[in-house]
Amino acid sequence: MKLSFYGAARSVTGSRHLLHMPGFSIMFDCGLFQGKREETARQNRSLGFDPKSVGAVLLSHAHIDHSGALPVLPQQGFSGTVYATRATADLSNIMLEDSAKIQENDCRYVNKSEKRGRRNCIRPFYTSRDVQKILKQFEGVRYGDSVKLSPRVTASFHDAGHILGSSAIRVKYTARGNTTTILFSGDLGRSGMPILRDPEPPPPCDVLILESTYGDRLHEHSAKETTEKAISIINHARMHKSKIIVPAFAVGRTQEIIMRIKHLVAEGRIDPLPIYIDSPLAGKATEIFRRHPECYDEETFSTFSVEGDPFASRYIRFISSPEDSKRLNQMKGPCIIISSSGMCEGGRVVHHLKHAIQDEANVIVIVGFQAEHTLGRKLVEGWDTVPIFGRPTPRRAQVVRLNGLSAHADREDLLAYVRSINPLPQAVFLVHGEEKQAFSLGAAIQNEHPRIDVKIPQRGSTHEV
Repeated sequence: MKLSFYGAARSVTGSRHLLHMPGFSIMFDCGLFQGKREETARQNRSLGFDPKSVGAVLLSHAHIDHSGALPVLPQQGFSGTVYATRATADLSNIMLEDSAKIQENDCRYVNKSEKRGRRNCIRPFYTSRDVQKILKQFEGVRYGDSVKLSPRVTASFHDAGHILGSSAIRVKYTARGNTTTILFSGDLGRSGMPILRDPEPPPPCDVLILESTYGDRLHEHSAKETTEKAISIINHARMHKSKIIVPAFAVGRTQEIIMRIKHLVAEGRIDPLPIYIDSPLAGKATEIFRRHPECYDEETFSTFSVEGDPFASRYIRFISSPEDSKRLNQMKGPCIIISSSGMCEGGRVVHHLKHAIQDEANVIVIVGFQAEHTLGRKLVEGWDTVPIFGRPTPRRAQVVRLNGLSAHADREDLLAYVRSINPLPQAVFLVHGEEKQAFSLGAAIQNEHPRIDVKIPQRGSTHEV
């Protein structure tokens, strides 16, 4: 057996890992790369492997850096099945369609603003037609069910607690009476977070492919510190009649923010102020959350069952039309605008940043990890001038990080995940983390478990397992 890594290797985006077995190959995830425009175009148009050789794709969750390149596969000859939990399949339906539209709109905007001729136009990686092709190849599965992929290969999906439907995926290959198991963590969540159940303990495995996004750090803020910081930001906006711009993933993070603010209002700790969810995708995703209460933790399930819709309130408005979205840029505060994408690399939030970033009274709140070279990363790093739609734009608005909202496991969570595998795996491959994070986590695992072979693969590398 061989493992090849074509994305999210010493980086955080474009998750693509290929498992070769005699007579059958499996792709773990097939995500879009996000970063510098030229590098993004190169890596997303040329996947690095031959899709015709892949028998099945096992999708850990619907975030675009894990699912977003799936529509490219049929263009290049993939005819197999994409397996995912039912919630992930439902979310992928809307997220991939949204991704296609964002690419088409952003390409149109850039081509127009840069006055490109027809020959020099940038083009989307795929269209809605490509999305519809790959969606027909999806098959939804339940947590814990064993799925037969070939006569010698089975797979099972285990709750990862990261976003709705997210999974760690275990593959079993049996030949000549011997069985080898590979566990792909996908993105792991954290215990005690709102809405979703805690991550499921990992099943036994011989080889672990483990994310390392926060492999060198603990989450800085406790729940109490995060709450106090959020209250301070909201009070600031009310006092200065300013806007709070929150770039957030439409799936998971947006719903969590809604619930946290509703709790603060219900407890009397803040007065309600207008909240605009400016993402058609977030509105559709919230509806899918309503359809999958089987993924909720006990508290959220009780709220849903007894008190009604946990994502609705009189001061929360979901924005769908482009016209209403544009009107938000002309409105005065105080208000909160939550809009995707989470790393500020496309979608409506970029337009809101363009209009709000030069007012020092406004606040940009960063609530998740920002990959290298993204606009979100430049904001976190405190750049005084940032590129928006390719144009240098002065930043005068405050930038505040709320790391306590991260849906990713931190260093201690990841180490605990490895410790809980019994017996310990023979090898661990660290992916979905920048070099600093991956090497730091690798050293910690090696120090605790000297017998584990820890590897940090490079993009394009292949390893025997």
